Amino acid sequence: MTLLGERRGTDPHSTFGRGADRSNVDAPNDDQSERRSAESSTSPPAALVAISHGTNSADGQTAIAALVAAVASARPDLGVTGGFVDVQQPDVAASLGAVRPDSAAVVVPLLLSAGYHVHVDLQRETRAHTRETTVSRALGPDDRLLDVLEHRLRAAGFDKRAPGQEIVLAAAGSSDERAVLDCRTVGARLEQRLGIRVTVGFLSAATPRLSCAVTRARLRSQHVAVSTYLMAPGFFFDLTRAQSVGAELVTAPLLVPGEAAPAPLVELVVDRYLEAKEHAGLF
Repeated sequence: MTLLGERRGTDPHSTFGRGADRSNVDAPNDDQSERRSAESSTSPPAALVAISHGTNSADGQTAIAALVAAVASARPDLGVTGGFVDVQQPDVAASLGAVRPDSAAVVVPLLLSAGYHVHVDLQRETRAHTRETTVSRALGPDDRLLDVLEHRLRAAGFDKRAPGQEIVLAAAGSSDERAVLDCRTVGARLEQRLGIRVTVGFLSAATPRLSCAVTRARLRSQHVAVSTYLMAPGFFFDLTRAQSVGAELVTAPLLVPGEAAPAPLVELVVDRYLEAKEHAGLF
């Protein structure tokens, strides 16, 4: 397995050059280069394996499935398949096992920030697999997520021209500070885009908790809107609504069952795949 941000050949778990000192290997001759080029041209492109968290919510399952289907429709050449890191099946191992035998794979986490699942679970699961695999970055931070957040705010009736407003960005939260920073970065970018104060409230693990963030915002501002920074309906969205007492509105998650997956999200998933595939040097 290779991970985004690592050099191929330095990964002790890589299936290419395992156990070899690449610095002492002679450069390939012309025949070797031509043979590798021919192999790359005839091999299928690396599969896109979209791995989401998983949920018991039927609405959440439907919404995530629609995103994976939209990515597959946008790029039918990539053999797109979906899987889950928790709660649902197929799990990561089964999802990688379903990829055609002669194809490498790029795992794209359908996760908004890079916490434990990205840094630990997906690394462990892909490292244990014999297939040549790389893992992309999480989806956020990215300005295309802001596009969807802004769309959800408008759909809920938010008008940024009205005075005395504040937005609280509702994020799942993580014990991994890198994931918390990712969420705060999205909040700062949303504030910059809208020209309205945005604070971040977390549903678990990090502070301030969403309920506290909404209460504080209410003391400062006349109108408070909660912008839901979650992929789809489920346990955390139910918690978002429960902890948003005092807010005038709570937006829907990024994905809504019964609606087409937002084009910016589809594009983002494909771009994460392409970025990781290029970095890993996969065909």
